[in-house]
Amino acid sequence: MTKLQNTWIILQAKRAGERAQMTLNYQQHPDRCELARAIALARPEEGISEVAPGLHFVKLDAPSQPVHGVYSPAICVIAQGAKEVQMGDDTLRYDCANYLISSLDVPVISRVVEATKEAPYLSLKLDLDPALIAMMVSEIGAENLVEPSHVPSIAVNELDEDLLNAFLRLVRLLKSESDFRILSPLIVREIIYRLLTGSQASRLRQMISIDHSNRMAKAVSILRNNFDKPLRIEELAKDLGMSTSSFHQHFKTVTSMSPLQYQKQLRLQEARRLLLFEGMDAGGAAAQVGYDDASQFSREYKRLFGEPPSKDLARFKQLSMQAS
Repeated sequence: MTKLQNTWIILQAKRAGERAQMTLNYQQHPDRCELARAIALARPEEGISEVAPGLHFVKLDAPSQPVHGVYSPAICVIAQGAKEVQMGDDTLRYDCANYLISSLDVPVISRVVEATKEAPYLSLKLDLDPALIAMMVSEIGAENLVEPSHVPSIAVNELDEDLLNAFLRLVRLLKSESDFRILSPLIVREIIYRLLTGSQASRLRQMISIDHSNRMAKAVSILRNNFDKPLRIEELAKDLGMSTSSFHQHFKTVTSMSPLQYQKQLRLQEARRLLLFEGMDAGGAAAQVGYDDASQFSREYKRLFGEPPSKDLARFKQLSMQAS
């Protein structure tokens, strides 16, 4: 082993130790402990619930299987446990020392990786309203904020004490309906203010800016609303005022996927919903989401979900029978 390699290993071990100590400090932080108790009290059973408009609590007693879904603009805070989120080729992990923020509608694969009956996974998700963000940018003054730039639409960042305390105060308001109705908008504004004046400014501002980032938001919206229709990249790029190569590059920067991969994930997720929950057969589901070739649909379904449609449906029915 060379001296350089040895130095690199020591440095990595030191950083890992620092991250572990940071997580331990957050686990013992009184605000974090109170937040965990509040979520556990509001969610005595496993599952997810919307405890107030735009505010969701989650509790799980064990690590979960991968869940395919679409993350919309939101900020997610873990009070206890840990989670992994895969967007395209990128995998992000976060726990009680970090928060995850999403600025666009993006298909993801997520799973809880740390949870037990004694120490369940406890988290909250606060939806982000682009209109409120735009108003806050106007009030703060765009000249006082970091310029918007191309950044991935999902990221993990350190949860500092000010942001943690703001979320705790928001959750405390749930004890009184009138308190929450009157005071929660002020705390939500504080949370957005702290995000806009912190390291996530570019990510939030790309939701409302008028540059390429805003064009990517429009592209995401168009693809999501028309995922079952043929994808014509050249036409879409032209409508956005971009070259085809520039559109590809910027789209992959913010979603970690090509436009075709993005469309494919949306199609397959919707096909799976139709298959498992709407009683539709594989051929009908494939046709409804835009597939002309049933064999191609089956191959791509298996590649994403691990099993072909028929086996996936059979396993789902078996699990449902066991659960009942």
